[in-house]
Amino acid sequence: MRYVVLGASAAGVNGVRQLRKRCPEAEIVLVSKDQEIYSRCILHHLIGNLRTREQLCFAEADFAKRYRVDWRKGVACTGVDTGKKEAALSDGTALSYDKLLIATGSHTFLPPVKGLREAKGVYGFRDMEETEAIMEAAKDAKHIVIMGGGLTGLDAATGFLHMGRSVELVELADRLLVKQLDERAASVYQKALEAKGVKLHLGCALEEVRCGDDGRVVSLALSDGGQIPCDLLVVTAGVRSNVEFLEGSGLELDSYGLVIDPQGRTNVADVYGAGDVTGRSPIWPAAVKQGMVAADNMAGIETGMEDFFASKSTMNFLDIPTMSLGLPEKPDDTYEEIVEDTGDQYRKVIHKGGTIYGAILQGDLAYGGVLTQLIARKIDVSRVKKPLFSIDYSDFFHTGDNFEFYYEVT
Repeated sequence: MRYVVLGASAAGVNGVRQLRKRCPEAEIVLVSKDQEIYSRCILHHLIGNLRTREQLCFAEADFAKRYRVDWRKGVACTGVDTGKKEAALSDGTALSYDKLLIATGSHTFLPPVKGLREAKGVYGFRDMEETEAIMEAAKDAKHIVIMGGGLTGLDAATGFLHMGRSVELVELADRLLVKQLDERAASVYQKALEAKGVKLHLGCALEEVRCGDDGRVVSLALSDGGQIPCDLLVVTAGVRSNVEFLEGSGLELDSYGLVIDPQGRTNVADVYGAGDVTGRSPIWPAAVKQGMVAADNMAGIETGMEDFFASKSTMNFLDIPTMSLGLPEKPDDTYEEIVEDTGDQYRKVIHKGGTIYGAILQGDLAYGGVLTQLIARKIDVSRVKKPLFSIDYSDFFHTGDNFEFYYEVT
């Protein structure tokens, strides 16, 4: 049995590990355009000089040897023939497979803003190559601007702060981290960033990138009529799944990326997907989980993602710990909110019919463990008799006939 894995980031690497665990004697081939394994989630640590390049690696030093994987480094997949069960590689070779895991991730997409795609001094922030280019450009930059106030945008902002550089940030939404946080939680980060000298332009769109005679960006025109100087622009607002090479393969693609089911299966037998290539798991833990689930099913062990919130995010910008799970705000009045706000600590749970659909914890994440138990055990929180935020682990210390702990609603 030959398993071929495309991509050496969170989903691909953990897929390899799980495949080797499940299939000790199988042949495993890993194909990656990267020469090394590194965490894209902490690239800002490289900018801020908090970690070295080597310290970004999340795999074992002897990864290839330990998992007995044939790692084809610096090679990209240029096409997949699902009929022949072959992957075409950029080195001109064709690699046959029995089962294929596509974990090729995503890339920066430059939105159709006037002048953006032509300007010099504009960078994405998705891989090592882009990050090193940003670090080199930042040495002489006087006006650094970040486009996008999501997780990657704040990563970039805090990285520059650790460099001792001032920065401005432009975000189309009226607050930061609009996909993860509500207005209350986002405002904490906004105030903290502003206190550090970050100038925020919220509720503003980038309308034009203006360049000098040499083609380099010199200023940005905003939708509110303002103009700000800029000689280094980092774009974090646009991301696209790496699926271009799958066109014509017969694999189902949609506006997000590669379409998979909860077991990681695609519409073609023996082809699986995981991670950012699907466009549905924008965070590290979800990509890891998807890679492992896909590997299990490739090995014939039926598992799924049904018990996992793919929209779970944990962050700690400027030493403010925060966890976001599912919906940051209730969609309508049929949902209920339970809120506790002491100023230093903010906690909110969104539920409907007793099922938790979202939660935010900020300041103290200790309740996250209990929250995970409530979700994993599918406990109807509308039937919990004590105040929700007063539940602790002792409430789960009941044992059934099979000696498993459970929460008992009286």
